[in-house]
Amino acid sequence: MIAPRALGLALGYAADRAWGDPRRLHPVAGFGTCASALERRIYRDDRATGVAHVLVLVGGAAGAAYAAEYAARRPWARTALTAAVTWAVLGGRSLEREADAVQAFLAAGDLDSARTRVRNLVGRDTTALEPDEIARAVVESVAENTSDAVVASLVWGAIAGVPGLVAHRTANTLDAMIGHRNARYDRFGWAAARLDDLLGLPASRLSGVLAAVLGPDPGGALRAWHRDARRHPSPNAGVVEASFAGALGLQLGGVNTYYGNRREDRARIGGGRAPVPSDIPRSTRLARRVGVGALLAAVTWCLAGGIAR
Repeated sequence: MIAPRALGLALGYAADRAWGDPRRLHPVAGFGTCASALERRIYRDDRATGVAHVLVLVGGAAGAAYAAEYAARRPWARTALTAAVTWAVLGGRSLEREADAVQAFLAAGDLDSARTRVRNLVGRDTTALEPDEIARAVVESVAENTSDAVVASLVWGAIAGVPGLVAHRTANTLDAMIGHRNARYDRFGWAAARLDDLLGLPASRLSGVLAAVLGPDPGGALRAWHRDARRHPSPNAGVVEASFAGALGLQLGGVNTYYGNRREDRARIGGGRAPVPSDIPRSTRLARRVGVGALLAAVTWCLAGGIAR
């Protein structure tokens, strides 16, 4: 018999590919609303309060997920629960749709709409980006979020079931909300950022390997990873972006301007040419292959370990 965890992960992945994120009552959005409400009540500019914030939210959500999985005693019930939660936490199809939408606006010469739409993918100021800069932003986002929103969820789902799926997604959501190096969140958001880095570490390495193995230039991906990943400010995004850049023959990184006139000159990653809009579909095709590879790895882990629960 196929283990319920393995089958549930596969069904949830298929649902995400078919329909993308749930349109209404998305549980991740609900979690974000709860996190914002708690922050308004307890916020203090120190690390201890931030640690408590993370423990209450991530620990509470993971505990509820554990209770739900424990209550789903029959194999079919556990499979259905795992599939539903996997579908809810994965973001691969929606990531691809956003990238495709930006590409369509660029192909039509509608630069203003492309600048607006790419804000769904990046946190930088997009008001003055030119087409090639938008293309770089999309490729970087596709690489990083394939690891965060697809591979990491599958990895933790395989390792820890429904609690693993929920713990990773809630930690990643908190990092997106408060894991920023600015005056408000430098201390309060420290725990969220560090937890997300920790949980994302195995997935980023697996994503790097899969991008190399499944991409058009395995040697280029491995060389870029070895040479450039450490130059990125994120210990996880650097691995994935370098592998994607090397596999696609591109160079990522450069000057990013954020709201409030904050500028970062990111190290150049990869030894190829600068991205252009036609590279966006190449990046999403590679992301799809990485997602399938991660699913196969997750299912194999479940079955090889004899996980029947």
